[in-house]
This record gives sequence, structure tokens and C-alpha cells, in this order.
Amino acid sequence: MWLATVFLSFNAFAQDGQKDLDTPYVPTPQVVVDRMLELAQVKAGETVIDLGSGDGRIMIEAASKYGARGFGVEIDPRLVQRSNEAAARAGVAGRVKFLQQDLFKTDFHEANVLTLYLLPDVNLALRPKILAELKPGARVVSHDYGMGDWRPDAQETVSAPDKTVGVRKESQVYLWTVPARVEGEWTLELAADGKTRRMRRYQFLSGSVGVPGGKAVPLSDGKVHGNELQLALPAGVAGQEPVRLTGRVTGNSAGGTAGTANRSDGTWSARRGYSSR
Repeated sequence: MWLATVFLSFNAFAQDGQKDLDTPYVPTPQVVVDRMLELAQVKAGETVIDLGSGDGRIMIEAASKYGARGFGVEIDPRLVQRSNEAAARAGVAGRVKFLQQDLFKTDFHEANVLTLYLLPDVNLALRPKILAELKPGARVVSHDYGMGDWRPDAQETVSAPDKTVGVRKESQVYLWTVPARVEGEWTLELAADGKTRRMRRYQFLSGSVGVPGGKAVPLSDGKVHGNELQLALPAGVAGQEPVRLTGRVTGNSAGGTAGTANRSDGTWSARRGYSSR
């Protein structure tokens, strides 16, 4: 009966938005903490949010070593208290705090870096919120678990002799950069060789571009990294050679430079839903 009572009391702390998505506390080895923050390229003054913050080691390291600020979110009130006390001892309590609250009700908008050590189902459940709230260019780093079909920008195996779970004493570290939202129909203007060409039905990123005569041809090599964009137009769309476009996305506008294998003095601009057909 005593064991049953303890178990029920522990689960009473479950967060409202994730009653079926609780993650047990397992400390992240310090070597993995170090690599997660290195891979995220945390900078002084940036805001870091740690989900499933445990004993607070990731946030405290981000503040003390990198000069970052932010907060950790944890389900267990005892770990929240322990983490706040550790932050005070480390002299970073003015920049770091720990909260007992629902991950799914936590506001991510201000985060430059989001760190995670959660179970796979929790990562997937949080993914829409992460992509909707984080700014383009924000970095997401996860210990051991991915994000389904959102492929990471980097993935590393880290030797972790102090890891307390699993037979193999190693961890996976994943990094994603939040992309600008570029889905939809755009109008593209490409200026090169003294000519300006306008193309419609332009869909970022794995899509097609409509050329005069109504023919749609596929785009290739499309990639969004934060606000940075690159893709290629096939030969015949804007001349006899393939054209590579690189540039930046800002809301409903995008633009940058255009070039072929032989020259790179063109420019391009695009606007989502810019002109009628």
C-alpha cells in the first residue's frame, strides 16, 4: 500500500497538457550537456529554454559558461527547488530560473535555443508548437530522440561513460534550425542579362514553377536554413542554363542573388500571393 501511495502521489504532479506524455527524470551526462550547448552555438545574451530541466544543469551551464539567460521547465517540484538553489550557488540566479509548469502551455517565442531531453512521443507532440512559436534561425537541440520526419541539420554520437540508462554508454545529440515558413504560392522576378522575367505559381520549396505557356517544371536543391534560402531553377526556365538562387526570406517577401555556372550577377525577388494570374 505504501508503494502504491507513493506512485499515485508522484503522478499527481502530471502537467495538464501531457497527462499521458510524462518523461521520467534521467540526468543528462555532463559531457552531453557540453556538446549540446556547443552544437547550438549559444551566445552571450541569448535566451535558452530547457524543457524537462531535471536538476538544472543545462540552464546553469548555459548561463555560467556562455552568458545566456532563460529558464527551465520541470514537472517535479522537488527538482525545481533543487535547481533554483543550484542556480543561486552558481551565482546565476539573476539570469536563470526554474518553473514547475506544463510544457505545452510554456511560451517559446523568445527562445534563441530550445534544449530537450524528452521521450519521442513528447518531442513529436511538441513539434507543431516549436515550429509555430520559435523564430526562424532559432536552434533546437535534443538529447537521444529525434523529431520524426523533421530531419536534423546535424546528428552526433557522444561517448557518455556516466550515462545512467541503457547498455551502450553513449548518447545521440540532434540539432535543428527552425526554418522560415515559405509554403504557398509565390511570384518570382528574376533579373539577369538585362532582362527581367516574371514567373508565377511558384511554390517553396519542393514544388514547381510555372513558365510562359502554362507548363509547370519542378524546382530542385531547395533548402531553408532559418531565414536563408537556396534553390535551383532548371535549364529552360530562365535561360539555357540552370539558375541557382540564394537569398533571405522576410515574411511574405524573399530575394537575393542569382547565378549560373558561368556568371553570378543576377538578382531575384519573390512575393507570396503577389500578383493575379
